Amino acid sequence: MQRRDLLKTLVATTLATSAPSLSLLASPSSTGASASKKKVYPWKNWSGNQVCYPQNTYAPSSIDALQEVLRESSGRVRMVGAGHSFSELVPTNDTLLAMRRLNGVRSVDEPKKTATFYAGTTLGETGPILADHGLGLFNMPDVDHQTLAGAISTATHGTGRSLGSLSSYVESLTLVTASGDEVRCNANENSDLFSAAQVGLGTLGVISDVTLKGMDAYKLKRHGFWLPVEEVMAASDPLSKDNRHFEFFYFPFTGMTLVDTLNITTDAIESHEELDGNSGIMDLKMARDYLSWSPKLRELIVGGYLKTQVSMERVDHSYAIYANDRNVRFNEMEYHLPIETGMSALREVITKIEKDFPEVFFPIECRYIKAESAWLSPFYERDAISIAVHRYFEEDFLAMFAAIEVILQKHGGRPHWGKINTFTAAQCREAYPKWQDFLDIRQQYDPKGKFLNPYLEKLFAPKEA
Repeated sequence: MQRRDLLKTLVATTLATSAPSLSLLASPSSTGASASKKKVYPWKNWSGNQVCYPQNTYAPSSIDALQEVLRESSGRVRMVGAGHSFSELVPTNDTLLAMRRLNGVRSVDEPKKTATFYAGTTLGETGPILADHGLGLFNMPDVDHQTLAGAISTATHGTGRSLGSLSSYVESLTLVTASGDEVRCNANENSDLFSAAQVGLGTLGVISDVTLKGMDAYKLKRHGFWLPVEEVMAASDPLSKDNRHFEFFYFPFTGMTLVDTLNITTDAIESHEELDGNSGIMDLKMARDYLSWSPKLRELIVGGYLKTQVSMERVDHSYAIYANDRNVRFNEMEYHLPIETGMSALREVITKIEKDFPEVFFPIECRYIKAESAWLSPFYERDAISIAVHRYFEEDFLAMFAAIEVILQKHGGRPHWGKINTFTAAQCREAYPKWQDFLDIRQQYDPKGKFLNPYLEKLFAPKEA
């Protein structure tokens, strides 16, 4: 769908007013700057909720340059790719490594259907390269600006009950350690390090390249349609099993849900009217601004409007259809729950939002992910439903996220490492069976804690009480 004049007209007619204008801040650069000892250059992430003032910022464009930085740097070192994480993984006031210049493909093995990329390559850049070799990734998330190293280090994922996170498709990777040495690891070579580094949060070393398992290039057919939320929750289990990809978005205070499915197809590429997420989000904000005083009227107008929407279809190459533009900034919290508790948790989340937080207008997103073996993957040995909540980047998210996090933790949720959460070292030890094994490997490869910022130190090297 394109921007919906009808929705604006409905709200305007009800209130005899027009929508306010909004001037967005420019999106910050995520590639860093050259090192300078004369001036400290600030860094902030995409949403602006994380900020730091590193004394030195380097952007190595070769493995040799990366090794030199690590050998000569004193103090702590943290890495940044696209800056799309919302948690405290990146901030440091010592040395920041901006990895985007270390990008591109190193090699492609067409018979084995694998490709090796430098760590700073973005997900969006991998698609056309693989397609030139008749290959494609098994799955992708709905944002493709992230670098490969950042995406796998946080277990970034798409949706699909039979599909794992990006980390589960890593064949091998190379780490540059705190001493500047290169270490290659995979399931057969340095296997414990590999199990840790697949989702390592950048605490074991700097990933310099990643070899990904792929498949033959393919096309996907997207089918999006609207249903009442209770119908979707009741049908979520069969929908997740009957479609290669299945996710849904519940729009608070409307009673309506957008269902999104993707399946492999041989149909010709075509596109019908599709949801314009950016203008649609701002329409929802406008409706919130003028109708939050009456949730019933909001549901009547916005929910009634959504019930009139037709289904949407599109066919395209896999890499061209997974991702959506996210030009409206937000902050996000996402937890991954056992499939058997997911829908119960979602009902509680919806009830909490619609009872206590009438200012919310971003949809709640639910996806499915297959169990995997990386030690710190939130999907370690457990199929999961992910539940993600969002707040507009200019709004305070703390009270809402705190209230919802209690619900998600109660139902056995593990947080997305790149999203806002308050998980402690004690909670991590309880949630991750291989937590101590990870600590042991981390200590072996980074005994002086070079890759720990204050947040990560609380998780991996907490001081004794």
